[in-house]
Amino acid sequence: MSKFSTSKFFGLLMAAVSVFFWGITFVCTKYLLNSFSALEILFIRFVIAYFGLWIMRPKWEKISLSDNIYFVLAGLSGVVVYQFAENIAIDYTSASNVSVIVSICPMFTAIIAQIFLHQKHITLRFVLGFFIAIFGVTLVSLNGSSTLHLNPAGDLLALLASVCWGFYSLFVSIINGKKYDAICSTRRVFFFAVILMLPLMIYGKINGGSSMFVTLARDVNLSRFSNPLNWVNLLFLGLVASGFCFAAWNKACNIIGTVKVSAGIYLIPVVTIVFAFFALGEAITPMGVAGAIITIAGLFIAS
Repeated sequence: MSKFSTSKFFGLLMAAVSVFFWGITFVCTKYLLNSFSALEILFIRFVIAYFGLWIMRPKWEKISLSDNIYFVLAGLSGVVVYQFAENIAIDYTSASNVSVIVSICPMFTAIIAQIFLHQKHITLRFVLGFFIAIFGVTLVSLNGSSTLHLNPAGDLLALLASVCWGFYSLFVSIINGKKYDAICSTRRVFFFAVILMLPLMIYGKINGGSSMFVTLARDVNLSRFSNPLNWVNLLFLGLVASGFCFAAWNKACNIIGTVKVSAGIYLIPVVTIVFAFFALGEAITPMGVAGAIITIAGLFIAS
C-alpha cells in the first residue's frame, strides 16, 4: 500500500470511528438528561474534553494571535451553537425530526465551502446522493412511525445547528491550512467554547434554573455525581466523543477533505438506532433496516 493510500485509509478510519462514537452519544445524553440539564451536560462534557486533550498531548503550541479568531469562531459554531441548538431542538420537536434535519450538514458544508473557499463540490452526483441519503435517514428516523410531525421552533433550531456545522467545517478547513497540531488546535477550540458557555451558565443560574433557551439543574444536588453510570456517560461524552472524536474528525478533514468527510454524518442516525436497540431496547423495524441500506447507498453516490 502506497504512502498516500495508507494516509487516506487512516483518514477514513478516523472519520468512521468518529461517526460510530457520535452515534452513541444520543443514547448517553438521553440517559444523562434524567439527572442533568442539556446545558450542564454540554458544559461538563467539553470541560472534561479540554483537560483530556491536555493529558493526550501535554504540550503548548504557539499560535498566531490573529489566528485565534478562527478558533473562537470554530468553538462558537461547532460546539456552543451547534450542540446547544441540537439539544434544545429535541425539547421542542421529535428526535426523528432533529436527526433528519441535522443530517443535511454535508450539504451546508459543501455550499459554504464553495462560497468561501471556492471549492467546487456541488455536482449532479452529489445532489442525487444527498437526496437518496436523506430519504434513507428519514426512514431510519421514522423507524415505523406513520407521520413526521413538524414543529417550527424545534425544526428551525435543528436547521440552525446544520448551518452552524457547515461554518464549523469552514473554520476547521482554514485552521488545518495553518498546519497546526490537530490535538492542540482542537483543544484550543474547546477552550474558547467553554469560555463562551460560561455566560449561558451564569444566565441560567440567575434566572432560577430555567428560561426559554437556557435550562440549568433542577437543583444543585451532589447525589447525581455519586451515580457511577452518570460518570461513565459523562467521561465517554467528554473524553471519547468530544476529545478524541473531534481531534480525529479534524485530522480526517485534513487528509481527505472537509466536504467528503462530512458526508459520513449521514451514517450517525443509523449507528444511533442500532445502538439504541441493544442499549435501550428500542425496536428496529423493516423500515429502519431499509433506511440504513438506502443511507449507505446515498453516501457512496455522494462521495
